[in-house]
Amino acid sequence: MRLIQRTLLAGVLLMATALALPVNAQSSRPSIAVLSFDYGTIQRWWSGTEDIGEGISDLIVDELVNDGSFRVFERKRLNTLLAEQNFQDSDRVDPTAKLAKIGKMLGVKYVVAGSVTKFGTEQSSKGVGAGGFGSRFGVGAVGTSKGKANVAITARIIDVETGEIMASAKGDGTSKRSGFLLGGAGGGSGGGGGGVINFSASDFRDTILGEATETAVKATVAKLVAARTRLQ
Repeated sequence: MRLIQRTLLAGVLLMATALALPVNAQSSRPSIAVLSFDYGTIQRWWSGTEDIGEGISDLIVDELVNDGSFRVFERKRLNTLLAEQNFQDSDRVDPTAKLAKIGKMLGVKYVVAGSVTKFGTEQSSKGVGAGGFGSRFGVGAVGTSKGKANVAITARIIDVETGEIMASAKGDGTSKRSGFLLGGAGGGSGGGGGGVINFSASDFRDTILGEATETAVKATVAKLVAARTRLQ
């Protein structure tokens, strides 16, 4: 009888341990929300209404979720709550503005805010439908011309209770090749050509601009994850 009791007790303890581990592991992960990134310093050369900061933020969320080091607040719900509270873009990006209120509303201890400091392509050949601003940042067309894309991101993890910047990360991405779509149809050389951008589309990810964006996002997230040990 005692042997049976000991066996049953051991089984109960094993089950309790197995059930407790996922909960403890989950509770130990810092909870964060990723705000829309600012891109006000980037000269707008693309057509359409795509929000570059929002697109970059969504890509960062995907990388953070796949990594699993953080409990990440869902972006669509975040946008809905922010819209209901009528927060302005400047309030969401400014590390010192209304962070305590945002954190309490979302139930997170940290937010990730940041900015896109580079987002564009260069084209060495101006003759084949080359995109805006000559050979400087713009977009290009399909052909044998060579192109180079540069994307740079800065991000900060901020404690919503204190406003303290707990970590800062920068990620840069560069892609260069020839004979591929650079990101959309261009205007004449020296003019402001534009292209439609869709971050979720596979054809964007296949462009050099898409490749540079992915590299910058991965580099930024890797540094944010590495800074996790600084968070309580």
